[in-house]
Amino acid sequence: MKYIEAYLNYLKVLKKDSDYTIKSYKIDLLELYDFTNDLIGITPKIIGEYLEYLYVRGLSRNSISRKLSAIRSFYHYLKNENLIKENYFKEVSSPKRKESLPKYAKDNDLEKLFLSFNKEEPLGQRNALILEMLYATGIRVGELVNIKINDINTYNKTIKILGKGRKERVVFYGSYCEDALELYLNDGREQLRKGQIDYLFLNKNGTKLSTRSIRNIIDVSVRKCEIDYHISPHTLRHTFATDMLNAGADLMTVKELLGHSSINTTGIYTHVISEQLKKVYNFAHPRSKNNKKI
Repeated sequence: MKYIEAYLNYLKVLKKDSDYTIKSYKIDLLELYDFTNDLIGITPKIIGEYLEYLYVRGLSRNSISRKLSAIRSFYHYLKNENLIKENYFKEVSSPKRKESLPKYAKDNDLEKLFLSFNKEEPLGQRNALILEMLYATGIRVGELVNIKINDINTYNKTIKILGKGRKERVVFYGSYCEDALELYLNDGREQLRKGQIDYLFLNKNGTKLSTRSIRNIIDVSVRKCEIDYHISPHTLRHTFATDMLNAGADLMTVKELLGHSSINTTGIYTHVISEQLKKVYNFAHPRSKNNKKI
């Protein structure tokens, strides 16, 4: 247990990983500890038994890959700290990940959500802004809750975001988000605020809103609008990226706006690019099938 706590502290202090990442790693490592009861004395045989245990549980390939990634990093840390002689997990390959296309919200369902909040009330104003800002900027929910008033430039309609690895970037918002922001800042937030606080989004007690609360707000709104599929903050992030690409934005621009460190991550949207290119080709090329002249 002490090795896990030391590693989690290393992730927090030196790696600057998010609370969500640290919590996920802790769950995976404690699960391994419960299975082996001896993190330092682990052997290839025990690793094989543990992998079999994961497969028997019926976990998806993606879930197993994520767990192995966390464990592999943990043992890399132990090896660097000279706490173990050999990192046996280094040789354990992850199952081939199943590629799935990002899910996005339909235009008419988004419109239902945008219109579902009572903008005469502080919480309704706040919740409307949450949805507008997630869709307008494509930011992560963890980035949203950490926005402070001083991060927003209302003149240029930009927001400074502190992303993964404490990397800063600037995102933009449009007129719909601008209207929702102005209403909330001048009315709803002033009613929610109990004292001096820098964070943009406040709960009913006047303190910082949590990521869990934001997910719950969206869940409640989706049920209220009788939408028959799951919409999360991450769904809105995917919808932002998909709509930007469909409107003609290039992949590198979307990569920067999303805060991806590698273009490979943004590459999950290449199917959108391919469809857009196909439409442009069929419309524009004089000898495409759609432009065949008689």
